[in-house]
Amino acid sequence: MERFITEEIFLQYKEYLYSEEKSESTIKKYMRDLRKLAGYAAGREVTKKLVAGYKKYLKEKKGYKLTSINSFIVAANRLFEYLGWYELKIRTYRIQKEVFVPESRNLSKAEYKKLVKAALNKGKKRLAMIIQTVCATGMRISELSGVTLESVTEGVVEIYCKGKQRMVLLPGKLRKKLQRYIKENRIVSGVVFCTSGGKAVDRSNIWKEMKLIGEEAGIYRGKVYPHNLRHLFAREFYAAGKDIAKLADVLGHSNIETTRGYIKATSTEHQRLLDRMGLVPGCE
Repeated sequence: MERFITEEIFLQYKEYLYSEEKSESTIKKYMRDLRKLAGYAAGREVTKKLVAGYKKYLKEKKGYKLTSINSFIVAANRLFEYLGWYELKIRTYRIQKEVFVPESRNLSKAEYKKLVKAALNKGKKRLAMIIQTVCATGMRISELSGVTLESVTEGVVEIYCKGKQRMVLLPGKLRKKLQRYIKENRIVSGVVFCTSGGKAVDRSNIWKEMKLIGEEAGIYRGKVYPHNLRHLFAREFYAAGKDIAKLADVLGHSNIETTRGYIKATSTEHQRLLDRMGLVPGCE
């Protein structure tokens, strides 16, 4: 049986993902990743040899990180499972977990405050409030639609994501700022952070705005993206209580191993630990 990736297959698979109740962002990522495979195939029949070549191409020609390549392969393997093309599935790269986070990826508390200040200085009050809301609660950007006038009034945001429901408390200071923002923007009901057309703000637009503000604030570009605010929340929450199980609940993680990835030490902190061990004799 010949196997070709067609536009019809894309449409059918997309409908299948919707029927599986995958989130909009997850579906977009799957389709975006699968377009890469289709582009590489360029109308050729999809064989095990072609898929193996695609994996090699991503690494040697395109220079993607192994973590990114693995996500592309997972997307391809799941499509093959859906189509019943099980013999085309290939292995992902085995990657040792990072012991620490490089400083170039770690957004500090001071840098977070600089982002907020830069946004306010530029007159981007909505962006400043979004940054503070995500960082002070640990919610995902995709969950911001749960921040409504009603939830701010109650002080609790009800979030339904990835088939799970959880309640997120709004810190007192944040709640007061949100109430002031709601009053200033004459919001009478519904979603607080929305476009002029009334739709919830799009993650890609927030990402772009944050990058521009990050440059204004003089913060390394690689540190400035919405999900890094969630990581900063996780580190601060864990530092305050040392309770990883509670942190997992707050973040909405089913697997505590996922939570561990959020609270890794920075390379500088790891270096200090190694130095304190005193296992290298002094030079005489």
